[in-house]
Amino acid sequence: MRKIPSDFDDTDLNRPGPYDGDGREDTWFLRDAEEEGSFLPREPDAGLVDRGAWRAAEAALASDLSDLAFDAGRLAERMLIAGPGAVQRLAQAEAASLSWWTGDRISTDRLALWQSYRIGAADEDGAGLIRTAWAARRLAARGQGADLALMLAGNLGEEGRADDALIRDAVAALETVGDLSSFTRGCALFHLWRSLEERPDHLRGLEAAVLGARLAAWRAGGGLNFLPISLTGFTALTVTGAPDRRLSGWVAGAHRAVLSALMTLDRLAAWRNRAETETADLQGRTPARLIAALAAQPMLGAVQAAAETGASRAAVLRNLDVLVKRELAREVTGQGRFRVWAAKV
Repeated sequence: MRKIPSDFDDTDLNRPGPYDGDGREDTWFLRDAEEEGSFLPREPDAGLVDRGAWRAAEAALASDLSDLAFDAGRLAERMLIAGPGAVQRLAQAEAASLSWWTGDRISTDRLALWQSYRIGAADEDGAGLIRTAWAARRLAARGQGADLALMLAGNLGEEGRADDALIRDAVAALETVGDLSSFTRGCALFHLWRSLEERPDHLRGLEAAVLGARLAAWRAGGGLNFLPISLTGFTALTVTGAPDRRLSGWVAGAHRAVLSALMTLDRLAAWRNRAETETADLQGRTPARLIAALAAQPMLGAVQAAAETGASRAAVLRNLDVLVKRELAREVTGQGRFRVWAAKV
C-alpha cells in the first residue's frame, strides 16, 4: 500500500533542515530505496497509525471524547425513535456537505431529486452528483459486516472501489489501533485512506470521509449508522499534523456536527407537532398520514405519497396544496412534472 506525502506538522522549530548537515545518511523526505514505489515519508507520517501516538492523543482528549460519545449516544437514540426517514435526511445532508468539501457542490434538494427520479446526471457536473449520491447511499446503509475487512468492502460497494489487496493492507495498518475507541479509529482510517496513492484524486477524499464516518459509528448500536463530521464545517477533515492535532480536529468537528443533527431532529419534531395542530380542522385521515410521510421522508413524490397514505393521487395532491398554502410544506422542483415535496422545517 503506497501513500502520498501528507502535510506535515511544522510546529517543531527544532526540526533540522535539509542543509543543516546533521550527519544523517538520507533525509526524511526521500523515498525508501529498498521499498519500491513507497511514498511514505520517514518522519511526518511515522505516527499515522502508530499505536503509541494515537493512544497518547486519545488519552489527552479523554474528556472531549467522552462528551462526543454522550451526544452521539443521544443522537443514536433519537434517530432510532425517528425511524428510517431521519437516517435518510441526515445521510443526504452529510453527503451534500461533503460535496462542498470535495468541490462538487451538490445541494440537498438536487441530491434528493436524483435519488427520487434520477434527474440531473446529464448536467455538466453530473459526475459529482453521482459521487455525492454514492456517499449518501453508503452513509445511510445498514449493516457493516462482522469484521473490519468486510466493513470496508461493504461500504466501498461493488463499483470498482473494493480492491481486496488494498483493503487487506488498510486493515493490517489499522490493527495497531484496534483496541482504541471507534472515534479514534475512524479518524485514523480517514487520514490513512486519504493518503493512498492507489485511489484517484477525485475519489480519495470522499471515500476517506465515508469510511471514517462509518467506522466511527461501527457497532455503536441504536439508529446511528455513521458519525456526522461535516454538517457545520470541515474542521474534522482539514486538520493535519501529528495524531493529537488530527484527532483533536476530528473530535471537535464531529461534536459540532452531532449537535447540529440533534437540533435538526428537534426542528423536525416541532414541525410535526405544529403541522398536526394547524391541520386539525381538516377532515379525513389523509392530512395526518401525509404529515407522517413528510416527517419520515426527506423528499416525497405524489406516487410515493399516495402509496404511503393509501389515498388517491388526486386526494394527495389536493392535501399537499393545502400544506403548501399553510406553509407547512414546500414544492422542491418548481416544475409541472415530477414534482417533489418536503416538510418546511
